[in-house]
Amino acid sequence: MDPLYTLSGFVVGGIVGLTGVGGGSLMTPLLVLLFGIHPATAVGTDLLYAAITKAGGTVVHAKKGHVNWRITGLLAAGSIPASILTIWALSYLPKQSPAVTHIISVSLGVALLLTACAIIFRQKLQRYALSHADDSAHTEFQAPITVVTGILLGILVTISSVGAGALGVAVLFFLYPKLPALRIVGSDLAHAVPLTLIAGIGHWFIGSVDWALLGSLLLGSLPGIWLGSHASSRVPDRILRPILAAMLVLVGGKLISL
Repeated sequence: MDPLYTLSGFVVGGIVGLTGVGGGSLMTPLLVLLFGIHPATAVGTDLLYAAITKAGGTVVHAKKGHVNWRITGLLAAGSIPASILTIWALSYLPKQSPAVTHIISVSLGVALLLTACAIIFRQKLQRYALSHADDSAHTEFQAPITVVTGILLGILVTISSVGAGALGVAVLFFLYPKLPALRIVGSDLAHAVPLTLIAGIGHWFIGSVDWALLGSLLLGSLPGIWLGSHASSRVPDRILRPILAAMLVLVGGKLISL
């Protein structure tokens, strides 16, 4: 195991604990840009990494009653089939080909830019949605829009490993503005576990998972998440999130231009 991978896992885990932003937004770009890991391998490995790290959080939220299983089911109804179909399509492309590298790099860059927007504008979106929460159009189309959101997340997460966290939460805040924040986060987290697990297993079948790398990342990230979570109350959120969003914009732009 490379100690630099373990250190990277620790740093990313700490940031996730501090901000709550999904590790894929940070880990996959780090593996691609800093360590030169092939984008397909970085995505596949990070998906299984996410499934394992998010599973513990889901158990905690579920025990506390923070998961709305109807919302989780609606998201999964769209995302799981979309993920399977995306893996099927990727399996017909040569893993190391320039076309696959370009598709994954651009998708990852776009996902990071969308995640940055979700971080910056989440509160404004939530306020707007809350002011229109009782509109008939808003309530009538909640369920089908949630399924469509799942489809889009399934495709995006399977290709880039990014989107199940900040993007999913932002959309749910918009669709269900009266739902408590903890239930939004818990429902999104519960949905992310089967999605990242199935997408990760799919990448494993097509040869895009590095198990030694996965072990190194987990070794560092688990204590990092624990320390970051305990320190989160001491670091102002209004400072952390704009810095994180700016970093994601820069990295996203870099990946798109590769």
